[in-house]
Amino acid sequence: MGNVGKDLDVDFIVSTGDNFYDDGLTGVDDPAFTESFTNIYTAPSLQKPWYNGNFILYLIQYRDVDRALKESYAKWKFVIGHHTIMSAGHHGNTQELVAKLLPILEANNVDLYINGHDHCLEHISSPHSPLQFLTSGGGSKAWRGDVAWWDPKELKFYYDGQGFMSMQVTSSKLDVAFYDIFGNVLHKWSKNKSPNHLYASS
Repeated sequence: MGNVGKDLDVDFIVSTGDNFYDDGLTGVDDPAFTESFTNIYTAPSLQKPWYNGNFILYLIQYRDVDRALKESYAKWKFVIGHHTIMSAGHHGNTQELVAKLLPILEANNVDLYINGHDHCLEHISSPHSPLQFLTSGGGSKAWRGDVAWWDPKELKFYYDGQGFMSMQVTSSKLDVAFYDIFGNVLHKWSKNKSPNHLYASS
């Protein structure tokens, strides 16, 4: 991960997972933070801002997400959370998010939903919209071996092991890559948009 971060000259890192098993941290001085985070991500290329996508959406937050997406004229729209919406992995689909969040993402032309929770690397294409579901949960507790059947037209990639993903974004192109722990590319996906393309939700 450090070598890929150096090669790509990353601007920031997003963590989608539960980093501290099994019961979280006991406080600001818990040694688990040093053991499971500080001493792991030591590469100079990873000493950048880190953002945590591990959150739970409550009813009021669904409205907030919808409003924020409707007011956004960003060319690319990404939503990051911890729990899966669609997944062939151990936890499978999160029915609450399928019912409450997925319609919001589709109505607002979101390009990617990125999550952790399932300990795998995964890419699923929505059959109903351009939305792509990307699972980057390969930082720990992988190799579960319990993969559910999924329509191969939608399941573009599944890796039941440890690894990570990267994204490179310009005004006209999005490049996603999944890697194993050695930095070998396992799967790539790209999307282009015209320079004048803007989404405005009504």
